[in-house]
Amino acid sequence: MLPFYLARYGNAHSRTHYYGWESDLVVETARSQISDLIGASPKEIIVTSGATESNNISIKGVMHFYKDKKRHVITTRTEHKCVLNLCRHIQQEGFEITYLPVGSDGLVNLDELRAAIRPDSGLISVMAVNNEIGVIQPMEETGQLCNEFKIPFHMDAAQALGKIPIDVEKWNVIEPLINGGGQEKGIRSGTLPTPLIVGFGSACEIARKEMDYDHKRITTLQDRLLNGIREKIHGVVINGSMERRYAGNLNLSFAYVEGESLLMGLKEVAVSSGSACTSASLEPSYVLRALGVEEDMAHTSIRFGIGRFTTEAEVDRAVDLTVKQVEKLREMSRLYEMVKEGIDKKQIQWAQD
Repeated sequence: MLPFYLARYGNAHSRTHYYGWESDLVVETARSQISDLIGASPKEIIVTSGATESNNISIKGVMHFYKDKKRHVITTRTEHKCVLNLCRHIQQEGFEITYLPVGSDGLVNLDELRAAIRPDSGLISVMAVNNEIGVIQPMEETGQLCNEFKIPFHMDAAQALGKIPIDVEKWNVIEPLINGGGQEKGIRSGTLPTPLIVGFGSACEIARKEMDYDHKRITTLQDRLLNGIREKIHGVVINGSMERRYAGNLNLSFAYVEGESLLMGLKEVAVSSGSACTSASLEPSYVLRALGVEEDMAHTSIRFGIGRFTTEAEVDRAVDLTVKQVEKLREMSRLYEMVKEGIDKKQIQWAQD
């Protein structure tokens, strides 16, 4: 990326001089690197500023294109906030949205998805890997359903790219049908940030080559983290399916512990009580509530992230700090004392001051 910040600064859209040709060449190389990772054609790659903008372009673009015939969108209750807020926005424009529930494992029921399809359904939007709990939705089966009913399939794959195999052709993910002029086939105007695109392309190439190794290594670290915590403390609940999960995202709830207090004691570890987009909210995670997690347990959830550069020593340190903090908070908890005495917490009635 650095050469394109310092010296090779041509505009990829300028086709009348060498500097522009040079930038155009590396941008097209990056498109190929990105498309190779997801099973697409380089011509299908549209560069945006990020996932939020991409979701907006896809959902608004498709529904506005079909607005005279298709007025219905199907999505799930556990989608990223930007998709849910976007759906609420187009509801105000007169579109109808079906928000499908998920099971206690966080996965959408394909029979319920099929039943929700209407003649005027114009789009189905399902997140590949959930950003809070890491579950992997049945993308291929969803894509087959969309293909059967000839409905465009929008997939938010921000948490999946480079972490799990993606094949947009096999999954029947359909690109928005929009015509126009200008940059990026008229879908997204603006000068392309060549250094960022070069970096993204290189990252995709590395991820494609290292994905199998990363998956095995991160799965081992996830097991080390989970087993290390569970061997030392009880009342630990995994949120979401363990069978269909990206190993680098582990969401745990700790009974009889307040999540914010636990976070305060884990300042040395980069964990969160929800997604980065909603972590400022004191409300329990809407994703966990959609799974049927009770409010008190939803408040105790912690999301652990494991990546390529995470070490065994860091995992062991996270285990030690988590266990110590949970034990400390439980020692201070009157509720925990009562439960240890055999009192059913659901029968407890707290006096109002």
